[in-house]
Amino acid sequence: MYSKHVAKETAKVLQSYLTYQAVRTIISQLRETNPTQAIWLSNYSDRHKIQDGEGYLNGLISEDKELVLRIMTVREHLAEAVLDFMPEMVKVGISKANIEHRRHLLERLTQSQSQSQTSNSTTNSEMSNSELDSNDSSD
Repeated sequence: MYSKHVAKETAKVLQSYLTYQAVRTIISQLRETNPTQAIWLSNYSDRHKIQDGEGYLNGLISEDKELVLRIMTVREHLAEAVLDFMPEMVKVGISKANIEHRRHLLERLTQSQSQSQTSNSTTNSEMSNSELDSNDSSD
């Protein structure tokens, strides 16, 4: 049951991210064909929460229906282009990242252990030297 919830939330985030990428693509295209509209869409996107892709589109409907249709079309094309690769890419990416994080963690653990051993041996050495000094002065 928990996995299904995670899958739903992940799909929602991915959907919003594809909306964001579609908006970026359209702004880039508009810079060449209609700079005024590119500026307007960029400003609109700055003022409204694009992290919630569906909410963003719902708000944009009252402002510019043609842009909404264009964003939905580009988003759909992006989804078709990338979603086939995503499951494997995500699995491989997480696996590689986890290996790298484990390596860093192991390095830190071994460094802190060797530092504490060095610290302990330094303390023991200092104690031995002070014992020798006190024995010398008692002679």
